[in-house]
Amino acid sequence: MNATHDYALLLLPSHNRVYAQESARLARAELLVLDEAVLGGRLRDVAETTLGGVRYLTFSAPRLTGDDLAQLANLSGLYALFERTGPALTPVPVRRLDAFPDDLITIQKYVGKTNEDFTKLLLNVTAFSCATPERLLTGRLRVLDPLCGRGTTLNQAVMYGLDAAGVERDAKSFDAYQNFFRQWLKNTRLKHRASVGPVRRDSRTLGRQLSVTLGVDKERYRAGETIEVTAVNADTTASGRFFRAGSFDLVVTDAPYGVQHGSRSRDADGGPALSRSPLPLLAEAVPVWRRLLRPGGALGISWNTQVADRAELTALLTEHGLTVRESEPYLGFAHRVDQAITRDLVVATKPTRRPADEPRG
Repeated sequence: MNATHDYALLLLPSHNRVYAQESARLARAELLVLDEAVLGGRLRDVAETTLGGVRYLTFSAPRLTGDDLAQLANLSGLYALFERTGPALTPVPVRRLDAFPDDLITIQKYVGKTNEDFTKLLLNVTAFSCATPERLLTGRLRVLDPLCGRGTTLNQAVMYGLDAAGVERDAKSFDAYQNFFRQWLKNTRLKHRASVGPVRRDSRTLGRQLSVTLGVDKERYRAGETIEVTAVNADTTASGRFFRAGSFDLVVTDAPYGVQHGSRSRDADGGPALSRSPLPLLAEAVPVWRRLLRPGGALGISWNTQVADRAELTALLTEHGLTVRESEPYLGFAHRVDQAITRDLVVATKPTRRPADEPRG
């Protein structure tokens, strides 16, 4: 039997005061999901501990090596990892997946931007929950954000070296993202090709599309080891017109909070309607997103619990054939953003086999 080792995870400082107050609890929940979904429940005594006046997450486990350590290295709340021997802390080298400078994530500043640390957390928890979480380490997971806004989730996926796609209805947000991303590529002098133009089907224009192919360096770009990024200016319920069924491992998105941005859906007469709750939109969109997921893929949604009930969202996902993760680690993410927003997340997975009565596509 492997000997048990004690570890201390130094928490990443947060510039967001409200998020910083919740960071230890959120980091613990993320770590517990990783333990349940990937590490096989080998962590013990996970707790917030103050050492020398500084907050850590402490836990015990068999010695962490290889892929287990590589997965832990990418936790959104991790700043540094130490092995504890009595009062001594010995640094444990961790190698993050980050393939590019972090200004890809941090440089954009605008009202309503989702906290970058939470975006990373949501992507991680969703990736841990799919049928093949080990593919996060090899860059083989493909990510879709069907409500991508100005691209925070897409940028985090790119940081991991993953192919990423997004859909955004608002033309200003789409333009802001494609302008930022193309300029960032030029400023960093990365080898790439990029284009923006209309997408047409049967002589009709469905929307505009940004298509980018980039490489971590010139050698890998020339060898065809590239990252593909696609962003579409269209309604999320039309996502299936731009992407093939079963082409994504992860669907990760931040649903409208009903404060700055409402949820657009249709009223009883088929006309446009605006609701503070994201449920009307999700009722239309989830069947589309589900078809885009590969078997064994995972869907992660964050939302404002003040405008939509968790039980209703869970029932909606279940109704459309997804399996909601409801074990204790997945229930530890609710946290206050401001007076009008209490944010939570839910993760659901698509069965690895299609039921006999389910239509194809």
